[in-house]
Amino acid sequence: MRMKERVDMVIKNGLIFDGTGSEPFEGDIGISGDRIVFINKKAVDSRHKFNPPSPHLEKAGKVGFDRVIEADGLAVAPGFIDTHAHSDFTLLADPRAEGKVCQGITTEINGNCGLSAAPLYGEVFKHREEDLKELGIQERWSTFEEYFGILEKRSITLNFATLVGHGNIKACVTGYQNRKLLTAERGKMHLLIKKSINEGAIGISTGLIYSPGVYSDTKELIEMARCCNNLIYTSHMRSEGDTLIESIEEIIRIANEAGVNVHISHIKTSGQKNWQKIDSAISMIEKAQKQGIRITCDRYPYTAASTDLDTILPSWVYEGGADEELKRLKSPKVQEKIKREILYEHPQEQYWVNIHISSVSSKTNRWMEGKSIASIADHENSEPVDILLKILLEEKLRVGAIFSFMNEVNLKRFLSLPYVMIGTDSSARCTSGRTHKGKPHPRGFGSFPRFLGRYVRNKGLMSLSEAIHKITMLPAKTFGIRKRGILKKGAFADIVIFDHKKVIDRATFDEPFLKPEGIYYVIANGLPALWEGRVTGINTGRILKHGI
Repeated sequence: MRMKERVDMVIKNGLIFDGTGSEPFEGDIGISGDRIVFINKKAVDSRHKFNPPSPHLEKAGKVGFDRVIEADGLAVAPGFIDTHAHSDFTLLADPRAEGKVCQGITTEINGNCGLSAAPLYGEVFKHREEDLKELGIQERWSTFEEYFGILEKRSITLNFATLVGHGNIKACVTGYQNRKLLTAERGKMHLLIKKSINEGAIGISTGLIYSPGVYSDTKELIEMARCCNNLIYTSHMRSEGDTLIESIEEIIRIANEAGVNVHISHIKTSGQKNWQKIDSAISMIEKAQKQGIRITCDRYPYTAASTDLDTILPSWVYEGGADEELKRLKSPKVQEKIKREILYEHPQEQYWVNIHISSVSSKTNRWMEGKSIASIADHENSEPVDILLKILLEEKLRVGAIFSFMNEVNLKRFLSLPYVMIGTDSSARCTSGRTHKGKPHPRGFGSFPRFLGRYVRNKGLMSLSEAIHKITMLPAKTFGIRKRGILKKGAFADIVIFDHKKVIDRATFDEPFLKPEGIYYVIANGLPALWEGRVTGINTGRILKHGI
């Protein structure tokens, strides 16, 4: 006699959005172990008033479940997929990932912008040492295999997938020098990429404003992309402003010549003089799509960006790594050259008003967090460009900043495009502990509820079905994440239950650690990560590797 399948959890009477973009329907979902074992669709019209109960529910009435969620009036969707995360190290420091879980995120794509957790050899290993010390991470590793072993022992809350960073690969082999690659060096880089993919990386990412990626020519990038085994190539492009069009041309060329799917990270038109380029940018992308190139994008739903403060500096200042950069900044003669170049590019006083310090390393300068460079300069009775260099020197380059150079109209247009997904561009942080520091961008706690509440419900950019497709099934398909991003029998039980009438972000630039409203349950691999709005602390996450 065949044993009946056990049902561990039932979600009853929810409005189910299955992730495909189809219209929602009322129904019940049963979970056994880490999988969905049934979806009982309920009749909604007069022709089907009689809806016989599911045999699973009949069984439930007799023996009960471990857990029952009454979802009447609530939306039930696949777990949200953060297509652009930077949790490679913060998850080791604090695996709870409150900021992500409370948004409904069950899976992250990490290793973005050319920066990944591995490989770590030579100069790139030394370069990451301060990050690891600051986060209190004791372990050290060189390969993804070693890193994944450490991460598994941490009992993470999120599903973790990662790209391999081109910046890591290049720095492992050549350091941070601006020079042509030798044939042997190219060979070593190709082998490192292939090794990383064999160990589980799901593609390759580039960060072409950061050292050493900034020193790479297009030919090098094409060669690297060819090593991806038909996986995805993602890029923080060379420019998101002044040479935006040329940067999109480059990524399309890479797609053509390397024969890979490509993905533009946090697409934007940065700087007022570049806002009008949006028509040309979209036209280029969609023309490439019509020619058969698979090109997608991600974006966070804010008009302010965030990255390292020293990205303001001319790229030649980075050469040789952090120690060489600091030596240049200490030289009065080099300082004058740097200041001339920055002021030539950004002569407007308003430029400094729109740059805010988000984090510093020293207690001495903690008062600067949340303040603009213009206001700090005024407080110090100094020029903004001098304050910029002073902060970078005092903090030994370890300064985060927020840059408000984007346009709300363009943001809404990008978010509306069917091939643009949502990414937080943030690391997983918590409301206490080692990752609770500074005034980081509120996107780390607010991106997904902000998209669903402000832009989908309040501004009507698209239907809720379309919006959920953009943050579930579409990214799963784009990044090769199997049996996730969809609600169907046999899929992994990654599920979010929220009030679509109330969901909204609360995090602000002044208070970036505030949790959102309207998200009540988050299930990952059949286990509750968020229950009745509270983080459970249960180990629900897994490492998602290429080929598994």
